[in-house]
Amino acid sequence: MKNKAVKFLYIAGVTGLLTLGSCSKKIDEAYVNPNATTRVPVETMLPGIIGNMVGSSSAQGSAYGTANDGLYIGRYVQFWATNTTGNQFDQMAGATGASDLLGSVWAMHYYGMGQNLGRMIDWAAEEGKTDFVGVGYAIRAWSWLTMTNMYGDAILRQAFDANRLVFDYDSQEDMYNEVRRLCHLAIATLNSATSSPQLAQGDAYFYGGDLNKWKKFAYSVLSRSFNHLTNKSIYNPDSVIYYANLGINNASDNAAAKFLATGLSGTYNFFGPFRSNVGALRQSRFIANLMIGLNPMFPAVTDPRAPYIIRGNTNGTYRGIRPNKGSDGLATNDQPENFWGQAFSSTTAPGTDVTCRYIFRNGSPFPIITAAEVHFMKAEAYLRKGAAFAAQARQSYIDGINASFDMLTGTADYHNSVPAAMQITPASRAAYLANPVVVPAVGSLTRSHIMLQKFIAMYGFGLVETWVDIRRYHYTDLDPVTGLQVYADLTPPSGTDLFTDNFGKLVYRARPRYNSEFLYNIAALDAVGGRALDYHTKEQWFSKP
Repeated sequence: MKNKAVKFLYIAGVTGLLTLGSCSKKIDEAYVNPNATTRVPVETMLPGIIGNMVGSSSAQGSAYGTANDGLYIGRYVQFWATNTTGNQFDQMAGATGASDLLGSVWAMHYYGMGQNLGRMIDWAAEEGKTDFVGVGYAIRAWSWLTMTNMYGDAILRQAFDANRLVFDYDSQEDMYNEVRRLCHLAIATLNSATSSPQLAQGDAYFYGGDLNKWKKFAYSVLSRSFNHLTNKSIYNPDSVIYYANLGINNASDNAAAKFLATGLSGTYNFFGPFRSNVGALRQSRFIANLMIGLNPMFPAVTDPRAPYIIRGNTNGTYRGIRPNKGSDGLATNDQPENFWGQAFSSTTAPGTDVTCRYIFRNGSPFPIITAAEVHFMKAEAYLRKGAAFAAQARQSYIDGINASFDMLTGTADYHNSVPAAMQITPASRAAYLANPVVVPAVGSLTRSHIMLQKFIAMYGFGLVETWVDIRRYHYTDLDPVTGLQVYADLTPPSGTDLFTDNFGKLVYRARPRYNSEFLYNIAALDAVGGRALDYHTKEQWFSKP
C-alpha cells in the first residue's frame, strides 16, 4: 500500500525547505500550501470517517467503503446476480487487469480513513477530547477487521508511516490481535470519557454521540473477531457469548450510517436510485426460495419479511435468478422487479424513490452491525458448546429473528413503501415464530437454521460479514445433524459458470487494490503470491483449521 497523498505532502515540504530559504515564511503566509497538514476541529473530521464505512468520495477516487465492493461480494454470497450473462463476478472471478474493483475497502481503510482517523485520534488526545479518542479506536478496530477479512494478508506495522514508499505485509492473525487490542482500548477510553456536544455534532449521522452505544459497537466487533474462528482449535464460544452479551442486543442500538439525502451525491444511500449503482442487480433464487418456502430447511413457510427486502413480479409471486444465468429462463411475468420496483429489464434509475424499499431508498440507513447478527453469533456459539446449552441456543436464535423483525418494522424507511396489506403485523410475526419448521423444539436447532436466518436478517447490507460466514463453511460444508449443506440449497457456480482463472476453485479473498499495490508495492505483493491469477481463491487464515 502506498499512501500517495501523504508521500506528496512530505516531498513538497522538503522541496520548500531547499528552495525558499529565508523567504519561505513570507511566501507561506501569502500562498498557503494546499498539501500541508492543516489542523481542523476533530468534529469536522468524524463525519467523513464514518462515511467511509459505507461509501465516500474524494478528489483522489470515489466510493471508498463496503457498499461499492459489496456490489461484487453480494454476487459471491448470492444476495443478488446480474440480469445478463457473462459477468465475471457472477462467475466468482476476482478483479482483473488494471481494475480497482474490489479495492474500495482497501482504499477506505488506508486512504479514506487512514491518516485522517489517526490525526483525529491524536489531535483529540492532545485536546483532552477522550470521547473522540475512544470512538476513533472503535472505528479503527472495525476497519482493520473488515479490511483483513476482505484481503487476508495486508500492511499492519508500517501502514501509516508517512516516511515509507513501500510497505511489508503482515499476517491476518496479527491483524486480529490488533483488532482486539484496539477494541479494549476503545472500551477503556470510552469508560472514562464524557460525551461532548462536539461529539454529538460530528457523530450526528451514526450514534449521535451516545458513548454507551459506541461501547456496544466495540464489544460487538470483539464478538465478531472470536466468532470468525469456528474452524480453529483456539475457537472459544464463551468469548463470543461474553462479548455479544455486552454488545448490540436491541435493534434500537443498531449501528447504521444515516443519510441526509439532499444536495451532494455523497449524502445519499449508495444503493438508492439517486446514486444509481444497483440497476443491473436482481435478487437471487437462493434468497427468494428461502423466503417463500422452497428451501429444504423452511419448506412451505412464507416469510412475512419478504415484501420488505425482496421484490415481487407481475404474477404477485417472488422469484430470483442464479449467477450467470441472466433471466434464468423465467417467463416475463415471473421475472422479479429490480430493487427500485421497476421491470426486470430496466436498469435506469427512477427519478424518485417512491417505489423503492428497504436499503434501496435514497435516505435509508445502511446497517453496519445489528442486534440480529449479535444474537445469531450467540446462538451459533451456544449450539457449538453442546446439548447442555440447547435452550440458550434456541432463545438466542429466537432473539435474532425478533431483532430482524424489529429493525424492519421500527425503521420508517424500511416499511414506508411496503403496501399496507403486505406489512408485518403482530399476528403474522407471531405465527411465523410459532411455526416449528422455523423455530424447532429445544435440542432440534441446527447450524443451518441459524446461518440461514442470519443470512436473511443481514440480506443486502451484511456484505463482508455474510461472506465471512459462508467462507467459514466453505460454501458447501455439511451440517452434522441434517446431512445437508449448512447453507442448504446454495449452489456456487461450477463448470463454464466458474471463471477460468479460478482453476475450479471458489473465491476466498479479494486481491489488494490495484492502484497502490500493483503499481508501487510489487515486492510485498509478490511475497504473498498476490499477482497469481488465482490469488483470489487462496483461503484465508480465519477459516482454516
